[in-house]
Amino acid sequence: MRHLLVLVAALLAGCAQIPDGVEPVGGFDAERYLGKWYEVARLDHSFERGMDNVTATYTAREDGGIDVLNRGFVRAEGEWEEARGRAKFVGARDRGSLKVSFFGPFYGGYNVVDLDPGYQLSLVVGPSRKYLWILARQPDPPRDAVERVVQRAAELGFDTDALIWVRHDP
Repeated sequence: MRHLLVLVAALLAGCAQIPDGVEPVGGFDAERYLGKWYEVARLDHSFERGMDNVTATYTAREDGGIDVLNRGFVRAEGEWEEARGRAKFVGARDRGSLKVSFFGPFYGGYNVVDLDPGYQLSLVVGPSRKYLWILARQPDPPRDAVERVVQRAAELGFDTDALIWVRHDP
């Protein structure tokens, strides 16, 4: 219940916005973005606190939106948690600007602000500089690519010193 309340507050506060001075990527191809992504790093949030092995899987919906399945292992409880949501584009489909809801009519911003040409590493931010995720197609992406994305996040004003590096068990 605690996780649900925090998520509701975050989504209500966000209303599918993007931080000032931050722009989503252009030339975004949703079909290439679909599939499984591993969470490499994130800023701390109570709804993911203590989670390792975090993944996000995106699948196309017939209405043009995207189904979202977030999954992570809570070590302290020894169990997996899942959250299912729905994402919709905000504006043009070729911009990495979406809004996502995990329940009801409440949406929060999901903004792809950096994406390598091969769709292997992604920097995603929420409605404020408190929300940041680095996602990759593999659990241990090349260090130099991750460092480039971290540098980009710092340039955009995010507190990269506060990043939590997500553990992925083999």
